[in-house]
Amino acid sequence: MVIVNTPTIEGQALQTLGLVNGNTVQSKNTFKDIGAGFKSMVGGELVSYTKMLAEAREVALQRMMQQAETLGADAVVNVRFSSASIMGGAAEILASGTAVKFV
Repeated sequence: MVIVNTPTIEGQALQTLGLVNGNTVQSKNTFKDIGAGFKSMVGGELVSYTKMLAEAREVALQRMMQQAETLGADAVVNVRFSSASIMGGAAEILASGTAVKFV
């Protein structure tokens, strides 16, 4: 499956199948949350959160791709990621795009 953040794929005629998306809500455990709180006081990267969000993006992307495959898509174009804070220490990651078939 081809995944791109552009609205077209060079050299391909595309048939639009529809919007697809995948999401996940992730959180860190309380002990890592406390450690991150201390780290935020002195500055620097919150490595456990960086890793959590990278994993969440991958889960959201895979779910979006599964939805596209269900529609018979060859690719997903115009892919975007967004995030939202759900509560302290928890974030939603959403991957969305347009499922297309090569013509």
